[in-house]
Amino acid sequence: MQLIITGIHGFVGSNLVNNLCDYHSLNGLDIVFPKHKHIKQTYTWLDLEKLPPTNTIIHLAGNTD
Repeated sequence: MQLIITGIHGFVGSNLVNNLCDYHSLNGLDIVFPKHKHIKQTYTWLDLEKLPPTNTIIHLAGNTD
């Protein structure tokens, strides 16, 4: 299944990636872009039109201010 996870590099997002990576294809949507071996690509909020087709979006992004 194709998944997009917002906030993929945060605490919850990164732990979710480790649990889902064996079963799903993962793309991220975040404000930071560190490489992660289980994430195909991380997109910015300005790249919404470039997101690949997906089955599910898991929204974990939040404001930390």
